[in-house]
Amino acid sequence: MKSYPIRIRPYGKHAVLVEWPNLVDKSILEDILAFVDCFKSLNLPGWEMSAAYNSLTMVNHLGEIDYGHIKKLIDECHSKKTKTSNRTERYLWRIPVCYDLDFGIDIEETSATLGLSVKKLIELHTSFEYTVYGIGFLPGFMYLGGLPEDLEIPRRKEPRLNVAKGSVGLAGKQTGIYPQDSPGGWNIIGSCPVSIFNPDLEKPCFVNVGDKIQFYKISSAEYDLRKIEGEVGIYKPEKTILNA
Repeated sequence: MKSYPIRIRPYGKHAVLVEWPNLVDKSILEDILAFVDCFKSLNLPGWEMSAAYNSLTMVNHLGEIDYGHIKKLIDECHSKKTKTSNRTERYLWRIPVCYDLDFGIDIEETSATLGLSVKKLIELHTSFEYTVYGIGFLPGFMYLGGLPEDLEIPRRKEPRLNVAKGSVGLAGKQTGIYPQDSPGGWNIIGSCPVSIFNPDLEKPCFVNVGDKIQFYKISSAEYDLRKIEGEVGIYKPEKTILNA
């Protein structure tokens, strides 16, 4: 595994910000996640860590931190992170999407802009495994990298005041799912019937940074079925262990 230089900065009295090179790169994400696994192996109480692209926010909920002490621990973990055996399991999740025009309200316009047929757009969107680089903006909103160049498209010139929960969109080099109703400017090509974020669960978001997502096409009838299964709590998303 390639290692990268890091910059460590205090982030208030309870947190530290660790920054990697300002690039969107899968190997940088792997370096961050290896560090997270190493730091977790220290079993220090109160720490919560949030990774996104090329940075890691580390917050201690138990009180003010000793920045000098924590910085030393971070440097030590960063230097020996590849030696830890406590790797967090990463998963490939298969997520259903209905691309019918009732859901994919921008799919025809998006296809025309990209010079693709709707069929080809769907084929491309479902053919790739996307890396979860970050979760944020909204609780459970996954920033998914690895979009094929043929699907890269700018955000809409005029964002919508309301994008429906479950909407699957394209913007720039990314694709993603809106986990709740929200304003948004992504190009909507379909809808996912599965709730990515549920605040009533012990683990509200079943996906983690470093996991992968692959979409698969479903009919409107299957969409209704999966949505009902999710609402009654019996839907189980398909997953495969990546680092078994």
